Amino acid sequence: MRETIIRAVSGLLYTSILVASILSSELIFILLFYILSLVCLIEMQKLLRLKSYALYFLQAILFYLFSFLKFNQDATVLLLFITIFVNLFLVKDLLVVKKIPVFEKKKYIIIIFYLISSTIFLTLIPTIEGVFIPKLVIGIFLLIWTNDTFAFLIGKNFGKRKLYEKISPNKTIEGFLGGLVFSCIMSYIIWYYSNFLTVVIWLGMAIILSIFGTLGDLIQSKFKRQAGVKDSGKLMPGHGGLFDRLDSIIFASPFIYAYLYILNYVS
Repeated sequence: MRETIIRAVSGLLYTSILVASILSSELIFILLFYILSLVCLIEMQKLLRLKSYALYFLQAILFYLFSFLKFNQDATVLLLFITIFVNLFLVKDLLVVKKIPVFEKKKYIIIIFYLISSTIFLTLIPTIEGVFIPKLVIGIFLLIWTNDTFAFLIGKNFGKRKLYEKISPNKTIEGFLGGLVFSCIMSYIIWYYSNFLTVVIWLGMAIILSIFGTLGDLIQSKFKRQAGVKDSGKLMPGHGGLFDRLDSIIFASPFIYAYLYILNYVS
């Protein structure tokens, strides 16, 4: 009971800070996610047994150029292609390779594109139409939180068939489908009350977030399993590290950005 209360209070505090920053201004939103990305970078370096100060410098430069300045759209698209390629390569490693070779030779590539640039695309999503739209990113977080919450609840109470037992024993097919269904329901609610975009676009985002958010969580679980740790850190009581909390949305963000970018380009 005590652990549940701690987890709830910790999650509520995290959510409150997040929503308040998004509603405040684009600058505060970007600054917050730079800090969150910095903490995730610290946790991931510990996870991969790496200590590189150059990565902190590179992270600051990339955030400044892409998130703050938005200096070149062609460069942003190129970064998007590379980020999606690296993330899909990680999905391949998750499914067909016994051990993701990140501890041997891919540390820097994965940290730069899987973690840093994916977080950058999360900061770019609310300005994809040229102006800062807080309700877009709040809606995305509502979708990922809905997916995570109902995947856990339905999996815990009704789950029988394991989704990927050797990586994450607690995840079930029923839980994944439950998270997907309730995310789709939430997408309709967001559309109805926000009067922004179309219900089909929100539905598409719900599906992308459910699928790639789950894959992101499984990939991070595989990293932790290879590292021999339960959590990436201890910053959030009851949740583990900040990277544990953000792994789904970080991994899914470049796919969401690509989805919205293509829709804008077509329109």
